[in-house]
Formats: sequence, structure tokens, C-alpha cells
Amino acid sequence: MASAPIQYLNRYTGQVETEEIYGEPFMRWAYGNPFGRLTVHALVKRAAFSRWYGRRMDAPGSRSKVAPFILQYKVKAEEFADAADSFRTFNEFFYRKLKPAARPIDPDPNSAVFPADGRHLGFQDVSQLEGIFVKGAVFDLRKLVGDDALASRFHNGAMVLSRLCPVDYHRFHFPVGGVPSQPRLINGPLFSVSPIALRQNIHIFTENKRAVTRIESPEFGVVAMLEVGATNVGSFEYTFKPGARVGKGAEKGYFKFGGSSTITLFERGRIELAKDLVETSKAGIELYARIGDLMGVRTAG
Repeated sequence: MASAPIQYLNRYTGQVETEEIYGEPFMRWAYGNPFGRLTVHALVKRAAFSRWYGRRMDAPGSRSKVAPFILQYKVKAEEFADAADSFRTFNEFFYRKLKPAARPIDPDPNSAVFPADGRHLGFQDVSQLEGIFVKGAVFDLRKLVGDDALASRFHNGAMVLSRLCPVDYHRFHFPVGGVPSQPRLINGPLFSVSPIALRQNIHIFTENKRAVTRIESPEFGVVAMLEVGATNVGSFEYTFKPGARVGKGAEKGYFKFGGSSTITLFERGRIELAKDLVETSKAGIELYARIGDLMGVRTAG
């Protein structure tokens, strides 16, 4: 239901917590009210809306929003690579860098790590996937990756959905080391990826603008990583060099203003996802964890 609170399990506290949603009254109206849904389809999902909002967040006047945002959402300024008062616009603050020590990378050579700060769902077999957010809704892997051969490769493989909120650190990183391809863009609309929206339509993940990168990993074989656009996130900015080897946890790029998501796909039998991730996901609850922390381990053989 659109009116239900959004809850997740915090890996670090062990507690189920309620998400504080940025712009919650509008989100609940837009995706829970018939007139709101009409507005979403007529305006909000369109790239022009996100470009307009993005220009607002790039304007010098948006700088005044930074300090109140940090205070309201208890963002840890001590983790920032740059001083909190150094950002010239809200977007500069939004895709800020962090001190390396703020996000250590799991050192186990057999581990894969979360690619972003956020709330995660993990499934060992994507072919058995039904009912994420929407009861009975089937996840269409072929439509997600836009390539029949690639979809066949990951059939019966593991999938991790990583959802970023506006309050999160918005740079995304490689979950495994290896050689990444050039991202392949799949154009689409820009619906919100908030659970409020996903509870109405899980197919947002397979409809929104997104990009697919193949990673050739010595430990995990072929891994696919997708960035999914969303309302106010019309583009993804990449900071890596395709074809050049990257280490696990290396920065891949960043999202500008707005919450968004990454999706990581593994071939069958290549990874055993972390126990807490699998258990919470089976219960329909997201797991909050940060980039660099354990997502799963390589299976033997």
C-alpha cells in the first residue's frame, strides 16, 4: 500500500528502522492518488522535468539548501572529503566525495561488495523472483538488460538491487574487480524508484532509462552492473575508463540529484550472497548497508 511506512533492517544496528523520505507528501500523492498518477505520467516521468529540476539544483542559489539538508537528515559531514561549506551548489554537495577511510573496502579477495550506500535486496536465483514490492509481479530479466544472450547468461543467477535515497552518498563503485566494458544505454522514462512508486509498479526497473556494464572478473566471471535513472536523475556521470582494469570498490561514477538505483547480476553458481541480505529479502525487507561492505563471497569451483 502506498500509505504504509517504508521500513528496512539496518545491518549496523540490527534494528528495523523507518525511512525518512525526502519529499514524502508529494511522493505519496503522486503515486497513491489517481490525479497524482496522471501527473506522473503526463509530466514527472519525462526527461524535460528532470532537466528543469537539475538546473535548479545546479544554480548558485541552491547552495542555501545544503546546511538545512545536512541538519534535517543528520548527514555525517565529518566523512566529507571537502568542507561542508565549500559546495557551490546543492548538486555539488549531493554527489560529494568521501574520505577513503569513511568507506573501507572488504579485504577478502573472495568477496564482492555493495556498490553503493543504500537499501538492498538480494536473491540467489533471479528466475524464481516474484513479488518484490508488488505481490505476484514477475521480474523480466530480458527486458531489464535489453539483450537476449545476456539475459540467458544470468538466468538462474543472483541479483542485488541497491536503492539509493536522496540522503545517501551518491557515488557508485564496482562490486568486484575486473575489466569493465563501455556502458550500453537503454533509453526510457524517469519514474521515481522510491518504494512508494515501486509498490505500484515493480516494472519501473525494466522501463526506466538505464545503462548496462559488463565486468570481466577473474573471481566471479561475467558480472553485469546497471545504473537506473529516476525522477530528477536524467543521466549518470561516469568516472572510470572502459577497458582498463579496476579494483574492487573503485569508483565507477555518480548520480546527480534524486534517489536512484544500481542492479548487480551474477552468473549461476558464482556467488553466495550474505546471509542477512538473503534473509531480509525473503521477508520483503531491504537491508541497509554501505559501499565496500560484504555483499557475498565467491563459491568454490
